[in-house]
Amino acid sequence: MHEIIIITITAASIGLIHTMLGPDHYLPFIVMARARKWSLARTSCITVLCGIGHVSSSVVLGIIGIALGISLNKLGAIESFRGGFAAWLLIAFGLGYFVWGVFTARKNRPHKHWHAHGDTSMPIHKHKHKHNDAQLHVHKGEKAKNLTPWILFTIFVFGPCEPLIPLLIYPAAKSSTFGLVLVTSVFGVVTIATMLSIVILLSLGANLLPMGRLERYTHALAGATICLCGITIRFLGL
Repeated sequence: MHEIIIITITAASIGLIHTMLGPDHYLPFIVMARARKWSLARTSCITVLCGIGHVSSSVVLGIIGIALGISLNKLGAIESFRGGFAAWLLIAFGLGYFVWGVFTARKNRPHKHWHAHGDTSMPIHKHKHKHNDAQLHVHKGEKAKNLTPWILFTIFVFGPCEPLIPLLIYPAAKSSTFGLVLVTSVFGVVTIATMLSIVILLSLGANLLPMGRLERYTHALAGATICLCGITIRFLGL
């Protein structure tokens, strides 16, 4: 029992550090919330959902691997492959969203139209205006709005929790179901709570930043940020 307590404390510590050091755990939600103008409640729900998928996939893989007697090295290799695949998914999604964001920003730039009022006493004239997000293909915007959280969820399901599987080895070796549940639960709760806390705090701060003329580029900036997160994971190992 004493060993289980130590492993549980270790799981909590690793979950906290692992999440804080991995910007992919929170930056995608912050930039997407800012770009798509999600409410704090919606952002929080999406973060928790993706966090659950992120942790659960590694738990399932770890338990199946241990039950089948797969070595820790092989499980680590599988997690490494999943990590690389998730990184490429982030890069692809971020790059695609960046391109779409640039296109949207160009469509939304201020421009002039010749304009006539119903009052014939007023001459035909021109004035500057710009389209807001609601005027830019509403149906496509709604579809993207509903699809984006699920894309993030899919990416996070593929994203591994590399430190978790080694933590499951000891309670599994001791045939301790209680130990497995305790270690997994503590790691999962700490990981998701850390993700949520960082997302909420930084989202509140991001909403206070005056974007000015950059406001119409928020989608492009969000895509670039997500793409960079994928690059740092794939090539820098963060």
